[in-house]
Amino acid sequence: MNRGERQLQDTLGTRQQADAFQARQTLDHLNDTMQTFIGRQTMVFLATADVRGDCDNTFRAGPPGFVRVLDRGRLSWPEYRGNGVMASLGNITENPRVGLLFMDFDQVIGLHVNGTAELVEDPGGQADTPPGRRARLWVVARVQEAYIHCARHIPRLVEIPRQRGRSAAAEQPKKSDYFVPEPACRSRP
Repeated sequence: MNRGERQLQDTLGTRQQADAFQARQTLDHLNDTMQTFIGRQTMVFLATADVRGDCDNTFRAGPPGFVRVLDRGRLSWPEYRGNGVMASLGNITENPRVGLLFMDFDQVIGLHVNGTAELVEDPGGQADTPPGRRARLWVVARVQEAYIHCARHIPRLVEIPRQRGRSAAAEQPKKSDYFVPEPACRSRP
C-alpha cells in the first residue's frame, strides 16, 4: 500500500480492515479460480498512465477467453484496429504500469489485476484470433497483485444480443459520432 492509502486509512479508521483484506484477499499471482474466471470473461477495463501521470481508462472486449492466461504470473490480450489514437498502448510504451478490472455483471463478481505490461507481436504462438479479426499487437501483462472487487455496488446486468440487419442500422446514428455535435452546431476554430 502507498503512503496516501495509509494516511486515509488512519484518518478514516480503516487500517485494520484494510490490512485484513490485504492479507486474506491480495495475491501476487493468479490462482486457479482467477485463471478460470478470466477465461470466461468477454470484457476488461484497462487503466494506464503516461510518464506525467495523465491517465487513460479504456474498454477491451472479445469472445470468452480473449484475455489469455499464459501462466500464474502473466496474461495477454490482442490489440485490434481501433480509432488509431493509441492512447493506452502509447502510455504502456512510456509507463508499463497497468490496472485491469474484469467484471462479470451476471454473477456480480469483479477481479482487479495490477502489474506491468509490454507490447509484443505474438506472445508464444497465440496468433489465432476470432475469424475476421487480426491482432495488430498483443499486450503481455505481468501480475504484481490480484484481488477481488467488492460486489456490494456492482449492478446485475444481462447481455442483450445486438440487432443485425439494415433496418436496425438505419434507425440509429453512427456510434462514433454520438458525442459529436451536428455540423451546424460545431464551433469554428
